[in-house]
Amino acid sequence: MKAFSIERYGKQPGRLIEAPAPVVGEHDVLVQVRASSVNVLDAKIAKGEFKLILPYALPLTLGNDLAGVVLSVGAAVRRFKPGDEVYARPPQQRIGTFAELIAVHEDALARKPANINMEQAASLPLVALTAWQALVETAKLKKGQKVFIHAGSGGVGSIAIQLAKHLGAFVATTTSTANVEWVKALGADVVIDYKQQAFEAVLRDYDVVLNSLGAEALAKSLKILKPGGQLISISGPPTPAFARAQNLPWVLGLVMGVLSSGIRRRARKQGVSYEFVFMRASGAQLDEITTLVESGIIQPVIDRTFPFESTAAALDYVEQGRAKGKVVITMGTAPPGAHPAG
Repeated sequence: MKAFSIERYGKQPGRLIEAPAPVVGEHDVLVQVRASSVNVLDAKIAKGEFKLILPYALPLTLGNDLAGVVLSVGAAVRRFKPGDEVYARPPQQRIGTFAELIAVHEDALARKPANINMEQAASLPLVALTAWQALVETAKLKKGQKVFIHAGSGGVGSIAIQLAKHLGAFVATTTSTANVEWVKALGADVVIDYKQQAFEAVLRDYDVVLNSLGAEALAKSLKILKPGGQLISISGPPTPAFARAQNLPWVLGLVMGVLSSGIRRRARKQGVSYEFVFMRASGAQLDEITTLVESGIIQPVIDRTFPFESTAAALDYVEQGRAKGKVVITMGTAPPGAHPAG
């Protein structure tokens, strides 16, 4: 099968290679990938930014989102059958959706929403799960609360706005001048043009901030939170709690404690909490998201699509940081090339 892989970490782009078909375990589902999507995470993995906490073997097939069709299932799988249309973010240890075929553990998989196509479905798993785990699971966002979502026109931001509005929150966000009206249409109550105004000078007494930017934006976010508020970051710095949850070596826990000590100390001083969220795969949560998509509550947002052969160009485009919503890769069809275990 064809796959887009990197042979070493660094700035060099990956390339299409001929890779062996996946080995399908007894709890795995073999999926013919019809579409994938590109995340900033893919570029960071390729550069080696996560090699301490995600020690992948090289060469590595990239890709964290998929939509496709089930070809076969492992002997213990009962929830899926050949022909099912599915979507997923694979478990982080088994990424590789920039390929014609992938074996995914059944617990990470969900049925594709019936009212959207493969490209739209492929745009959702990572960003929708990130929004869900930040706002529903971690923040426990409630009706009437105020949430500030950085970068409202981005992949996570565009879905998080829709989810937060569904939960009944008052939503503020930032974007560039050209996207202000577009982001308002997603449901944001307050949209700050970051080229014209500083969000920390405008917003006050927020319950939750969802940060996806760098250290400067993270520190400024503290200023707008009320006592008891929550600062949730998906872009770091990671915390000792994260290290424990990932079962990382104790020395990495110490490193993460140092990296996040400043923001955690400032948060405590202000009477707010700081948490780092690193999205995990969950088919059960994707089932919840499917219901919201089929109800029209969450709508996929796609900026551009690229053919599989142009995956390197798609990665480069995402790294430029100008995409409105998601960038999708469309795949050709692949011959069935693996069989279930047992």
